[in-house]
Parts: sequence; structure tokens; C-alpha cells
Amino acid sequence: MGAFEIIGGKKLSGEITPQGAKNEALQVINAVLLTKEEVIINNIPDIIDVNKLIDLLKTLGVKIQKLAAGAYSFKADEVDVDYMTSDEFKKKGASLRGSIMVVGPLLSRFGKGYIPKPGGDKIGRRRLDTHFIGFQKLGAEFDYDKETNFYKAHAPSGLKGTYMLLDEASVTGTANIIMAAVMAKGKTTIYNAACEPYIQQLCEMLNSMGANISGIGSNKIYIEGVEELNGCNHTILPDMIEIGSFIGLAAMTQSEITIKNVAYDKLGVIPEVFKKLGIKLERKNDDIYIPSQENYEIESFIDGSIMTISDAPWPGFTPDLLSIILVTATQAKGSVLIHQKMFESRLFFVDKLIDMGAQIILCDPHRATVIGLERKTSLRGITMASPDIRAGVSLLIAALSAEGKSTVLNIEQIDRGYENIEQRLLSLGAQIKRVN
Repeated sequence: MGAFEIIGGKKLSGEITPQGAKNEALQVINAVLLTKEEVIINNIPDIIDVNKLIDLLKTLGVKIQKLAAGAYSFKADEVDVDYMTSDEFKKKGASLRGSIMVVGPLLSRFGKGYIPKPGGDKIGRRRLDTHFIGFQKLGAEFDYDKETNFYKAHAPSGLKGTYMLLDEASVTGTANIIMAAVMAKGKTTIYNAACEPYIQQLCEMLNSMGANISGIGSNKIYIEGVEELNGCNHTILPDMIEIGSFIGLAAMTQSEITIKNVAYDKLGVIPEVFKKLGIKLERKNDDIYIPSQENYEIESFIDGSIMTISDAPWPGFTPDLLSIILVTATQAKGSVLIHQKMFESRLFFVDKLIDMGAQIILCDPHRATVIGLERKTSLRGITMASPDIRAGVSLLIAALSAEGKSTVLNIEQIDRGYENIEQRLLSLGAQIKRVN
């Protein structure tokens, strides 16, 4: 089990470039299974979850070549679908939440797909019903073996286009159903579809492969089924969660930081939400410049009531950044209510921040009130464990701003989602060391 040792309270400066988006990578890499032709994907982040998926596809018979840093060639012309029933596949698939998204493309192209119950974060329930109800609507038969925790989907006579209204705007569910529907016979309409930039990117990629998808970026997606798909060349967007994390880091450590190549127009409300905390940031071409700020003050609503920041499906504020907002608010002037609507148990890391001296009232599993310290007192370094990816980075930011030494344990969680994070922080002047 690795750990980070951090000496905090130091101002950072310099430039930092965000990695490719983890959530997009986990979708578009699965899409290579839809064609026997070569697909090239660029800006793939070198992180545990993505590398596990690439390894999983390799074991399925996909030919994979690393072309350069972050660039890979995939060719799925000899896929061994039956391998999915093996014990080895069950083991590999179970350790990765993104593995569920192999089912849609395999069902679309081969008429069958299997998957063990996936793992991943312990941040509340993430139901898989949306995926499988969508497959059933397209005509697939579905079985779940309780003893082996194994899901099986079959479409012996092929998938057929249909109208469906999703019970929730699940991002992975929408992606999986789109991939299943692109070669289904006839027209598919998906209403209440997720419309995150990850989904938009997946649809653009599938269209460049010969799919016929319209309504991209809205919550109603139309798909005309095609006979087959071709290869393509696709580039993954920068990771907006990393970008948000770096904005929070700059504010907390009073640092002057430029975040390079952020695809600003794809960030939605993220910059505006950070501005609500009083953080100054400027767009410079496609970079974000954050000046060194001694203090930042949380805005209140026009009627004078306390600021509430909550998550919502896109184009609302992403739940992945609420923990970053919460940490950043601990040193602001003013108070804010953080309302985590979409997942339970994501706020339980706040007890670590309270131990560091933050003033936070955990109201219930979904809500926390942060009373900003206005830098009158610094957070103090402690030893703490990372419960999930995003909380892990939030604690890392807290540690970098705290006085004294902090130790962050269970950093495998951070490595799942952030590429080479300590090297990139070191280049900004952080004092951080990885220890075993």
C-alpha cells in the first residue's frame, strides 16, 4: 500500500497540462470492439483504470499497439467472445467498473456479451439496471447468475431499433446503449439520455466510424442502424475533473498557475461555479490562468441567502468536483452548503478535513455546510486514507495547503484516476514524496 508524504503550506507556480479524460477513455476504448478495422485513439491517460481496460481488451483478442505516449492502435478483427465466460475474464472484469461497457458493443456486433458484476469505487450504489433494461428494449435476452455474480446478454436474432425512455440519465448506461444500438436494425430513440461531453465525444467518434447518430449534446438521441462500422482516428478531451482539481489547488495554496489546453468551451458551468467561491480565473486562448489570491469570498444569492452548490446531470455541475469545491471552501471567506444529490456516502471524507481543523457540519449523507476559515488559521497536517479517487485528490489538495507534514494513505485510489500526479505537482514546486 503506497502513501504520499506532503509538506504543505507552500505557494506553487508554473504551468500544468491536464491528462486525457478518464471517463471518456473508458467509453471510447470499448467502442473499438464495434469494428474489425483499425481504430487509433490519442490522449489516453496512463492510469490504472484505463490500463486495466486495455489489458482486458487484449485478453479478448484485440490487437493493441502503443504508438506514442497516450496514443494506441486497436484492431478487433479476431475477438474471442467465448473467452468472456472464463474464470480469468471474470476476475479481471470484476475489478473494473468500466468493464460493463464491453457488453453493448459485443451485443451489437456478435449478438452476445458477458460480464461479471463490476467493482470500482465505494461511493454508493450505482445501479446497472439502466444498461440491461436498454439492452432488453433492443431485443436482447438477459440472465443474471446470482451464485457467480455473472451477467449474460444474448440477441440470437440480432438487435432491433426501438423507442426508450431511460429511468435515469446514466452516463455509462447511455454510452452502452448507444454502442449496442448503432448496428441494430431500424431506428432507435433514447430519451432522457445523458449528454455529458464524454457522451458527445463517443457519438462523434461513432459517426466518424460510419454510424448515423443525431441529437448529440441533447437528452434525446436518434440512431439509424447501419450494417457495419469502419476504423477512425479519435482524440480524447482533457479531463475536466483534473482541471477543476487544479483550480481548487491554486486557490487553496495561493498559487499562480496556468492550466494548459483545457478545451474551455467543453467545461460547461465548471469555471462559473469556482467563481462563485470568489476564485479569480481568466481564459487565455484555450488556457486557464489563475492568479495568486490571498483571499477569496463566497458569493451569496441575490436575496442574501447562503450559497448552495449541488451536483446535477450535465449540463449541471458534475458530482466528481463537489469534493474539490468543498475542500476549496474551507479557506474561503463566508459559508456554503454543499449538496451531493447524485450519490450517497461521497461526503464521508469530511471527518478527515475536520481533523485538520476545517469547520464543516455534516448535516446528513448528502449535505455538508462549510464555514470558511478566511485563512485566519491554517489547516494542520495529519495522516489520512483516501476512500475514493475524487476524495483522495481533495485530501491531497488539503494537505498541500496545510501547515506541517501530512500523509495520505491508500493512494492506489488516486492512481486509478490521476496520471503521474506527484511528478506534475513537483514541477509546480510542491513538496510531495511517494513512499511504500
